[in-house]
Amino acid sequence: MKITSPARDARVPLTGVDLYDPAPFREECQHTLWQTLREESPVWWQRAPNGTGFWSLTRHADCEQLLKDHRRFSSEYGTILSSVGIGDAARGKTMTVTDPPLHGQLRNPVLRKLGWAVIRRCSDQLRAEVGRVVAPLLENRKADFVELMHYLPMAMLAPMMGIPAELRAEIARWSAVSITPDEPGLTGGIDGHIAAREAHVHMLDLFGAAIKMRAGDPGDDVMTALTELLLDGEPLTEWHMALNCYSLMMGAHATTPHVASQIVAVLAERPDLWSAVRADPTLIPALVDEGTRWTSPTHHLLRRANVDTEIGGTAITEGDWLVGWVGSANRDHDVWDDPYEFRLDRGASPHLGFGAGPHYCIGAQVSKTALTVLFEILAEHVERFEVASEPTHLTSNWINGMTRMDLVVHLGART
Repeated sequence: MKITSPARDARVPLTGVDLYDPAPFREECQHTLWQTLREESPVWWQRAPNGTGFWSLTRHADCEQLLKDHRRFSSEYGTILSSVGIGDAARGKTMTVTDPPLHGQLRNPVLRKLGWAVIRRCSDQLRAEVGRVVAPLLENRKADFVELMHYLPMAMLAPMMGIPAELRAEIARWSAVSITPDEPGLTGGIDGHIAAREAHVHMLDLFGAAIKMRAGDPGDDVMTALTELLLDGEPLTEWHMALNCYSLMMGAHATTPHVASQIVAVLAERPDLWSAVRADPTLIPALVDEGTRWTSPTHHLLRRANVDTEIGGTAITEGDWLVGWVGSANRDHDVWDDPYEFRLDRGASPHLGFGAGPHYCIGAQVSKTALTVLFEILAEHVERFEVASEPTHLTSNWINGMTRMDLVVHLGART
Protein backbone atom coordinates (compact mmCIF):
# COMPACT_ATOMS: atom_id res chain seq x y z
CA MET A 1 0.00 0.00 0.00
CA LYS A 2 1.30 3.40 -0.91
CA ILE A 3 1.37 5.44 2.30
CA THR A 4 -0.13 8.93 2.16
CA SER A 5 -0.93 11.54 4.81
CA PRO A 6 -4.57 12.71 4.67
CA ALA A 7 -5.69 15.97 6.22
CA ARG A 8 -7.07 15.71 9.76
CA ASP A 9 -10.63 16.39 8.57
CA ALA A 10 -10.47 14.16 5.48
CA ARG A 11 -13.36 11.69 5.26
CA VAL A 12 -14.77 9.22 2.72
CA PRO A 13 -18.33 7.81 2.40
CA LEU A 14 -18.72 4.52 4.25
CA THR A 15 -21.41 3.18 1.93
CA GLY A 16 -20.20 -0.01 0.29
CA VAL A 17 -16.90 -0.15 2.20
CA ASP A 18 -15.22 -3.55 1.85
CA LEU A 19 -12.19 -4.07 4.05
CA TYR A 20 -11.82 -7.68 2.91
CA ASP A 21 -11.16 -6.90 -0.76
CA PRO A 22 -7.36 -6.88 -1.26
CA ALA A 23 -7.40 -4.86 -4.51
CA PRO A 24 -7.77 -1.39 -2.90
CA PHE A 25 -4.67 -2.06 -0.81
CA ARG A 26 -2.65 -2.28 -4.01
CA GLU A 27 -4.26 0.60 -5.86
CA GLU A 28 -4.72 3.23 -3.13
CA CYS A 29 -3.96 4.23 0.44
CA GLN A 30 -6.44 3.17 3.13
CA HIS A 31 -5.56 5.83 5.70
CA THR A 32 -8.41 8.21 4.83
CA LEU A 33 -10.89 5.34 5.10
CA TRP A 34 -9.41 4.15 8.41
CA GLN A 35 -9.49 7.71 9.76
CA THR A 36 -13.17 7.96 8.81
CA LEU A 37 -13.94 4.67 10.56
CA ARG A 38 -12.07 5.73 13.73
CA GLU A 39 -14.15 8.89 13.89
CA GLU A 40 -17.55 7.63 12.72
CA SER A 41 -17.76 3.85 13.14
CA PRO A 42 -14.78 2.41 15.05
CA VAL A 43 -16.38 -1.05 15.37
CA TRP A 44 -17.53 -1.85 11.85
CA TRP A 45 -19.50 -4.93 10.72
CA GLN A 46 -19.30 -6.54 7.32
CA ARG A 47 -19.28 -9.99 5.73
CA ALA A 48 -16.46 -11.95 4.13
CA PRO A 49 -17.00 -13.38 0.63
CA ASN A 50 -17.97 -16.73 2.21
CA GLY A 51 -20.84 -15.01 4.03
CA THR A 52 -19.32 -15.01 7.51
CA GLY A 53 -19.52 -11.66 9.28
CA PHE A 54 -16.67 -9.99 11.14
CA TRP A 55 -16.06 -6.85 13.19
CA SER A 56 -13.35 -4.36 12.18
CA LEU A 57 -11.67 -2.35 14.96
CA THR A 58 -9.77 0.76 13.91
CA ARG A 59 -8.93 2.62 17.16
CA HIS A 60 -5.64 1.99 18.96
CA ALA A 61 -7.25 1.30 22.35
CA ASP A 62 -9.64 -1.29 20.92
CA CYS A 63 -6.97 -3.01 18.82
CA GLU A 64 -4.59 -3.16 21.77
CA GLN A 65 -7.30 -4.66 23.97
CA LEU A 66 -8.13 -7.23 21.29
CA LEU A 67 -4.51 -8.36 21.01
CA LYS A 68 -3.70 -8.41 24.72
CA ASP A 69 -6.78 -10.12 26.17
CA HIS A 70 -6.36 -13.76 25.14
CA ARG A 71 -9.03 -14.90 27.60
CA ARG A 72 -11.76 -13.03 25.73
CA PHE A 73 -10.25 -13.11 22.25
CA SER A 74 -8.59 -16.27 20.92
CA SER A 75 -5.86 -16.70 18.32
CA GLU A 76 -6.49 -20.43 17.92
CA TYR A 77 -8.88 -20.14 15.00
CA GLY A 78 -6.53 -18.05 12.85
CA THR A 79 -4.83 -14.66 12.84
CA ILE A 80 -5.55 -13.34 9.33
CA LEU A 81 -8.77 -12.52 7.47
CA SER A 82 -8.60 -15.54 5.17
CA SER A 83 -9.38 -17.69 8.24
CA VAL A 84 -12.77 -16.04 8.88
CA GLY A 85 -15.49 -18.67 8.90
CA ILE A 86 -13.00 -21.43 8.11
CA GLY A 87 -10.33 -21.51 10.80
CA ASP A 88 -6.62 -22.22 10.42
CA ALA A 89 -5.62 -25.81 9.60
CA ALA A 90 -2.61 -25.48 11.92
CA ARG A 91 -4.84 -24.70 14.92
CA GLY A 92 -3.15 -25.86 18.12
CA LYS A 93 0.02 -26.88 16.26
CA THR A 94 2.04 -23.65 15.94
CA MET A 95 2.77 -20.73 18.22
CA THR A 96 0.75 -18.42 16.00
CA VAL A 97 -2.54 -20.27 16.43
CA THR A 98 -2.43 -21.38 20.05
CA ASP A 99 -3.50 -19.62 23.24
CA PRO A 100 -1.87 -19.75 26.69
CA PRO A 101 -0.90 -21.98 28.40
CA LEU A 102 -0.10 -24.16 25.36
CA HIS A 103 1.24 -21.11 23.56
CA GLY A 104 3.85 -20.55 26.27
CA GLN A 105 5.00 -24.18 26.15
CA LEU A 106 5.78 -23.76 22.45
CA ARG A 107 6.99 -20.18 22.54
CA ASN A 108 9.29 -19.93 25.56
CA PRO A 109 11.99 -22.46 24.55
CA VAL A 110 12.15 -20.88 21.08
CA LEU A 111 12.17 -17.34 22.45
CA ARG A 112 15.31 -18.12 24.45
CA LYS A 113 17.07 -18.93 21.17
CA LEU A 114 16.06 -15.57 19.69
CA GLY A 115 16.95 -13.40 22.70
CA TRP A 116 19.63 -10.79 23.25
CA ALA A 117 22.29 -13.24 24.42
CA VAL A 118 22.04 -15.22 21.18
CA ILE A 119 21.79 -12.07 19.06
CA ARG A 120 25.03 -10.77 20.61
CA ARG A 121 26.75 -14.09 20.04
CA CYS A 122 25.70 -14.09 16.37
CA SER A 123 26.27 -10.37 15.78
CA ASP A 124 29.37 -10.69 13.57
CA GLN A 125 27.75 -13.37 11.44
CA LEU A 126 24.54 -11.33 11.20
CA ARG A 127 26.44 -8.25 10.04
CA ALA A 128 28.29 -10.28 7.41
CA GLU A 129 25.06 -11.86 6.13
CA VAL A 130 23.22 -8.53 5.90
CA GLY A 131 26.26 -7.07 4.15
CA ARG A 132 26.02 -9.79 1.52
CA VAL A 133 22.34 -8.99 0.99
CA VAL A 134 22.99 -5.32 0.13
CA ALA A 135 26.31 -5.86 -1.65
CA PRO A 136 24.71 -5.93 -5.17
CA LEU A 137 23.08 -2.56 -4.50
CA LEU A 138 26.33 -0.96 -3.36
CA GLU A 139 28.36 -2.52 -6.18
CA ASN A 140 25.96 -1.68 -9.02
CA ARG A 141 24.51 1.47 -7.44
CA LYS A 142 21.06 0.30 -8.45
CA ALA A 143 18.79 -2.68 -7.78
CA ASP A 144 15.24 -3.77 -7.17
CA PHE A 145 15.40 -3.15 -3.43
CA VAL A 146 12.33 -5.30 -2.74
CA GLU A 147 13.96 -8.30 -4.40
CA LEU A 148 17.10 -7.86 -2.29
CA MET A 149 15.05 -7.65 0.89
CA HIS A 150 13.51 -11.08 0.20
CA TYR A 151 16.83 -12.44 1.50
CA LEU A 152 16.97 -10.34 4.66
CA PRO A 153 14.86 -12.72 6.83
CA MET A 154 17.16 -15.63 6.01
CA ALA A 155 20.23 -13.51 6.72
CA MET A 156 18.94 -12.64 10.17
CA LEU A 157 17.36 -15.96 11.20
CA ALA A 158 19.51 -18.68 9.63
CA PRO A 159 22.25 -18.65 12.30
CA MET A 160 19.76 -18.61 15.18
CA MET A 161 17.43 -21.20 13.69
CA GLY A 162 20.26 -23.54 12.70
CA ILE A 163 19.23 -23.74 9.03
CA PRO A 164 21.91 -25.62 7.04
CA ALA A 165 23.72 -23.41 4.52
CA GLU A 166 22.80 -25.61 1.54
CA LEU A 167 19.05 -25.11 2.14
CA ARG A 168 18.99 -21.38 2.81
CA ALA A 169 18.55 -20.07 -0.73
CA GLU A 170 15.59 -22.39 -1.45
CA ILE A 171 13.89 -21.64 1.87
CA ALA A 172 14.34 -17.91 1.28
CA ARG A 173 12.80 -18.17 -2.20
CA TRP A 174 9.78 -20.22 -1.17
CA SER A 175 9.21 -18.05 1.90
CA ALA A 176 8.95 -15.05 -0.40
CA VAL A 177 6.51 -16.93 -2.66
CA SER A 178 4.39 -17.82 0.38
CA ILE A 179 3.93 -14.11 1.15
CA THR A 180 3.63 -12.92 -2.48
CA PRO A 181 2.17 -15.83 -4.51
CA ASP A 182 0.81 -13.41 -7.12
CA GLU A 183 4.22 -11.91 -7.93
CA PRO A 184 5.30 -13.32 -11.35
CA GLY A 185 8.96 -12.47 -10.76
CA LEU A 186 9.04 -15.04 -7.99
CA THR A 187 6.58 -17.63 -9.28
CA GLY A 188 7.35 -17.67 -12.97
CA GLY A 189 3.85 -16.43 -13.74
CA ILE A 190 1.87 -19.43 -12.48
CA ASP A 191 -1.53 -18.93 -10.84
CA GLY A 192 -1.28 -17.44 -7.34
CA HIS A 193 -3.34 -20.18 -5.68
CA ILE A 194 -1.15 -22.87 -7.23
CA ALA A 195 2.00 -20.96 -6.23
CA ALA A 196 0.80 -20.67 -2.64
CA ARG A 197 0.12 -24.41 -2.44
CA GLU A 198 3.49 -25.24 -3.99
CA ALA A 199 5.24 -22.90 -1.55
CA HIS A 200 3.47 -24.55 1.38
CA VAL A 201 4.56 -28.04 0.30
CA HIS A 202 8.12 -27.01 -0.50
CA MET A 203 8.57 -25.14 2.77
CA LEU A 204 7.43 -28.09 4.88
CA ASP A 205 9.65 -30.46 2.88
CA LEU A 206 12.65 -28.16 3.19
CA PHE A 207 12.22 -27.65 6.91
CA GLY A 208 11.68 -31.39 7.35
CA ALA A 209 15.03 -31.98 5.64
CA ALA A 210 16.67 -29.25 7.73
CA ILE A 211 15.40 -30.80 10.96
CA LYS A 212 16.80 -34.21 9.98
CA MET A 213 20.17 -32.63 9.21
CA ARG A 214 20.12 -30.70 12.49
CA ALA A 215 19.29 -33.82 14.49
CA GLY A 216 22.68 -35.22 13.51
CA ASP A 217 24.45 -32.00 14.46
CA PRO A 218 22.59 -30.35 17.39
CA GLY A 219 23.46 -26.85 18.52
CA ASP A 220 22.25 -23.86 20.50
CA ASP A 221 19.50 -22.97 18.04
CA VAL A 222 15.75 -23.02 17.42
CA MET A 223 15.64 -26.34 15.56
CA THR A 224 17.53 -28.12 18.32
CA ALA A 225 15.22 -26.54 20.90
CA LEU A 226 12.19 -27.88 19.00
CA THR A 227 13.64 -31.39 18.81
CA GLU A 228 14.17 -31.35 22.58
CA LEU A 229 10.80 -29.80 23.43
CA LEU A 230 8.13 -31.78 25.26
CA LEU A 231 4.53 -30.68 24.82
CA ASP A 232 2.40 -32.06 27.63
CA GLY A 233 5.17 -34.62 28.15
CA GLU A 234 5.33 -35.72 24.50
CA PRO A 235 7.99 -34.77 21.91
CA LEU A 236 6.89 -32.90 18.81
CA THR A 237 6.49 -34.81 15.58
CA GLU A 238 8.75 -33.90 12.69
CA TRP A 239 5.77 -32.33 10.90
CA HIS A 240 4.92 -30.32 14.03
CA MET A 241 8.50 -29.01 14.21
CA ALA A 242 8.59 -28.18 10.50
CA LEU A 243 5.28 -26.33 10.80
CA ASN A 244 6.64 -24.12 13.59
CA CYS A 245 9.83 -23.36 11.66
CA TYR A 246 7.69 -22.48 8.64
CA SER A 247 5.57 -20.20 10.83
CA LEU A 248 8.66 -18.40 12.16
CA MET A 249 10.06 -17.78 8.69
CA MET A 250 6.67 -16.62 7.40
CA GLY A 251 6.42 -14.15 10.27
CA ALA A 252 9.85 -12.77 9.42
CA HIS A 253 8.96 -12.39 5.74
CA ALA A 254 5.69 -10.68 6.61
CA THR A 255 7.41 -7.89 8.52
CA THR A 256 11.12 -7.09 8.21
CA PRO A 257 11.62 -6.77 4.42
CA HIS A 258 8.58 -4.54 4.04
CA VAL A 259 9.62 -2.23 6.87
CA ALA A 260 13.03 -1.86 5.22
CA SER A 261 11.53 -1.00 1.82
CA GLN A 262 8.99 1.48 3.18
CA ILE A 263 11.68 3.24 5.25
CA VAL A 264 13.89 3.61 2.17
CA ALA A 265 10.92 5.02 0.23
CA VAL A 266 10.48 7.65 2.96
CA LEU A 267 14.20 8.45 2.98
CA ALA A 268 14.15 8.99 -0.80
CA GLU A 269 11.36 11.55 -0.33
CA ARG A 270 12.86 13.06 2.85
CA PRO A 271 16.64 13.32 2.33
CA ASP A 272 16.80 15.52 5.43
CA LEU A 273 15.97 12.48 7.57
CA TRP A 274 18.77 10.45 6.03
CA SER A 275 21.23 13.32 6.43
CA ALA A 276 20.33 13.49 10.13
CA VAL A 277 20.84 9.73 10.52
CA ARG A 278 24.19 9.79 8.73
CA ALA A 279 25.32 12.68 10.90
CA ASP A 280 24.24 10.84 14.05
CA PRO A 281 24.00 7.03 13.65
CA THR A 282 22.63 6.72 17.18
CA LEU A 283 19.33 7.76 15.53
CA ILE A 284 19.13 4.46 13.61
CA PRO A 285 17.14 2.61 16.33
CA ALA A 286 14.65 5.51 16.29
CA LEU A 287 14.51 5.27 12.48
CA VAL A 288 13.70 1.55 12.75
CA ASP A 289 11.06 2.01 15.45
CA GLU A 290 9.31 4.89 13.70
CA GLY A 291 9.61 3.01 10.41
CA THR A 292 7.81 0.02 11.95
CA ARG A 293 4.97 2.25 13.19
CA TRP A 294 4.85 4.07 9.87
CA THR A 295 4.79 0.90 7.77
CA SER A 296 2.61 -1.28 10.03
CA PRO A 297 3.78 -4.27 7.96
CA THR A 298 0.75 -6.36 8.89
CA HIS A 299 -2.40 -4.40 8.02
CA HIS A 300 -4.49 -6.48 10.40
CA LEU A 301 -4.57 -9.28 13.00
CA LEU A 302 -7.58 -11.55 13.58
CA ARG A 303 -9.10 -12.94 16.78
CA ARG A 304 -12.32 -14.83 17.72
CA ALA A 305 -14.46 -14.12 20.78
CA ASN A 306 -14.35 -16.80 23.48
CA VAL A 307 -17.27 -15.27 25.41
CA ASP A 308 -20.10 -12.79 25.09
CA THR A 309 -18.43 -9.44 25.75
CA GLU A 310 -18.14 -5.88 24.47
CA ILE A 311 -15.43 -3.79 22.91
CA GLY A 312 -15.52 -0.17 21.85
CA GLY A 313 -19.03 0.08 23.27
CA THR A 314 -20.30 -2.66 20.93
CA ALA A 315 -21.77 -5.98 22.08
CA ILE A 316 -19.80 -8.98 20.85
CA THR A 317 -21.22 -12.52 20.79
CA GLU A 318 -19.21 -15.64 21.59
CA GLY A 319 -17.84 -17.00 18.31
CA ASP A 320 -17.72 -13.61 16.56
CA TRP A 321 -14.66 -12.85 14.45
CA LEU A 322 -12.83 -9.56 15.11
CA VAL A 323 -10.12 -7.86 13.06
CA GLY A 324 -7.76 -5.34 14.60
CA TRP A 325 -6.57 -2.99 11.84
CA VAL A 326 -3.03 -2.33 13.06
CA GLY A 327 -2.34 0.10 10.24
CA SER A 328 -5.21 2.26 11.48
CA ALA A 329 -4.31 1.91 15.17
CA ASN A 330 -0.81 3.21 14.44
CA ARG A 331 -2.26 6.46 13.04
CA ASP A 332 -4.69 7.15 15.91
CA HIS A 333 -4.81 10.86 16.84
CA ASP A 334 -5.74 9.86 20.40
CA VAL A 335 -2.22 8.43 20.76
CA TRP A 336 -0.09 10.62 18.47
CA ASP A 337 -0.60 14.36 17.87
CA ASP A 338 0.81 14.07 14.35
CA PRO A 339 0.48 10.41 13.33
CA TYR A 340 0.96 11.14 9.63
CA GLU A 341 4.43 12.60 10.19
CA PHE A 342 7.55 10.43 10.07
CA ARG A 343 9.58 11.65 13.05
CA LEU A 344 12.83 10.52 14.63
CA ASP A 345 12.22 12.24 17.97
CA ARG A 346 9.14 10.37 19.24
CA GLY A 347 10.91 8.40 21.92
CA ALA A 348 9.15 5.30 23.25
CA SER A 349 6.16 4.64 21.01
CA PRO A 350 3.19 2.39 21.88
CA HIS A 351 2.71 1.30 18.28
CA LEU A 352 1.41 -2.17 17.44
CA GLY A 353 3.76 -2.83 14.54
CA PHE A 354 4.98 -6.03 16.21
CA GLY A 355 1.61 -6.85 17.74
CA ALA A 356 0.95 -6.89 21.49
CA GLY A 357 0.17 -9.27 24.33
CA PRO A 358 1.06 -12.99 24.40
CA HIS A 359 1.55 -13.02 20.63
CA TYR A 360 3.93 -10.04 20.50
CA CYS A 361 6.25 -10.92 17.62
CA ILE A 362 8.66 -13.58 18.85
CA GLY A 363 11.33 -12.33 16.46
CA ALA A 364 10.90 -8.61 17.20
CA GLN A 365 14.37 -8.19 18.74
CA VAL A 366 15.98 -10.07 15.86
CA SER A 367 14.07 -7.94 13.34
CA LYS A 368 15.03 -4.68 15.04
CA THR A 369 18.67 -5.76 15.15
CA ALA A 370 18.73 -6.79 11.49
CA LEU A 371 17.12 -3.52 10.40
CA THR A 372 19.55 -1.56 12.56
CA VAL A 373 22.51 -3.37 11.01
CA LEU A 374 21.08 -2.83 7.51
CA PHE A 375 20.82 0.93 7.98
CA GLU A 376 24.20 1.12 9.70
CA ILE A 377 25.78 -0.45 6.60
CA LEU A 378 23.83 1.82 4.24
CA ALA A 379 24.74 4.90 6.32
CA GLU A 380 28.42 4.12 5.85
CA HIS A 381 28.16 4.19 2.06
CA VAL A 382 24.97 5.83 0.75
CA GLU A 383 24.67 9.59 0.56
CA ARG A 384 21.24 9.67 -1.07
CA PHE A 385 18.46 7.32 -2.20
CA GLU A 386 16.54 7.79 -5.44
CA VAL A 387 13.47 5.76 -6.43
CA ALA A 388 13.84 5.35 -10.18
CA SER A 389 10.22 4.46 -10.99
CA GLU A 390 6.88 4.27 -9.20
CA PRO A 391 6.97 1.26 -6.82
CA THR A 392 4.35 -1.46 -7.23
CA HIS A 393 2.50 -2.74 -4.18
CA LEU A 394 1.18 -6.06 -2.93
CA THR A 395 -2.41 -7.05 -3.57
CA SER A 396 -3.00 -7.98 0.05
CA ASN A 397 -5.31 -7.04 2.90
CA TRP A 398 -2.76 -8.62 5.26
CA ILE A 399 0.76 -7.46 4.32
CA ASN A 400 1.69 -3.85 3.66
CA GLY A 401 4.48 -4.44 1.20
CA MET A 402 5.83 -3.79 -2.27
CA THR A 403 6.44 -6.13 -5.16
CA ARG A 404 9.06 -3.93 -6.81
CA MET A 405 11.01 -0.73 -6.07
CA ASP A 406 13.80 0.19 -8.48
CA LEU A 407 16.33 2.04 -6.35
CA VAL A 408 19.37 4.10 -7.30
CA VAL A 409 21.92 4.96 -4.61
CA HIS A 410 24.34 7.85 -4.71
CA LEU A 411 27.42 6.81 -2.78
CA GLY A 412 29.51 8.97 -0.50
CA ALA A 413 31.57 8.26 2.58
CA ARG A 414 29.99 9.30 5.86
CA THR A 415 31.86 12.14 7.56
